[in-house]
Amino acid sequence: MGMGLRNGFLLILSCVVTLSLSVWGRPATFLEDFRITWSDSHIRQIDGGRAIQLVLDQNSGCGFASKRQYLFGRVSMKIKLIPGDSAGTVTAFYMNSDTDAVRDELDFEFLGNRTGQPYTVQTNIYAHGKGDREQRVNLWFNPAADFHTYSIMWNHHQIVFYVDEVPIRVYKNNEARNIPYLKLQPMGVYSTLWEADDWATRGGLEKIDWTKAPFLAYYKDFDIEGCPVPGPANCATNSRNWWEGTAYQALNAMEAKRYRWVRMNHMIYDYCTDKSRYPVTPPECMSII
Repeated sequence: MGMGLRNGFLLILSCVVTLSLSVWGRPATFLEDFRITWSDSHIRQIDGGRAIQLVLDQNSGCGFASKRQYLFGRVSMKIKLIPGDSAGTVTAFYMNSDTDAVRDELDFEFLGNRTGQPYTVQTNIYAHGKGDREQRVNLWFNPAADFHTYSIMWNHHQIVFYVDEVPIRVYKNNEARNIPYLKLQPMGVYSTLWEADDWATRGGLEKIDWTKAPFLAYYKDFDIEGCPVPGPANCATNSRNWWEGTAYQALNAMEAKRYRWVRMNHMIYDYCTDKSRYPVTPPECMSII
């Protein structure tokens, strides 16, 4: 990656924490840094816990979460999605403040498909309890054929969703225009696999085919770099954290070109242009990059 003061390791299913200007990492199995939140019988450890398999069947889905919360930084994971007919399933990777009244959340949701149809990734952003900011992109590759990297970069200037280092969504800090931004609440890292055939595929028209169960998704190479909470009080405000550097305050020229390519060729839904839901364009949509 070559970002900031990293120790050079990419640790499979491990947590690399950047605290102020000190960095350390350690090899870890899944259960050392993550906890199962739902149906431990449906999460299987592979290769000594350095990778995992999530299982969805008629009995249950499953989910897991990081043991710590973070305020700013970068989180990524490699995922191999459900192959074949996955209609009605949702595989999610997201950050959540785990607060009831005023929730902050950043979502990747991978919406299952009928065999031969493109996989759709839906992103959503909750800021100060307000969500309903969905965007959908058809992936330009088969995400079930191999592992691909999905990342969220979060700093004081912008939030960027990446697919294999290609930005597919940008949410800028426009607090100067009274637009809420995520900067006060730490968030944990979560992932779930569940059945949602009332909405996931073609708006619920395509139902899950349980004869294709069990549905399997695979995860590895967790990489979390950020300010843990609880942790050093000055970490989140330290401008010397690598993710706060000038290179990460806006998309560079190549990233901006790729972002425009995604929006022009692969975006299939954007709440910003949905006049049936928003007759008046939401203010944050006035600043795309």
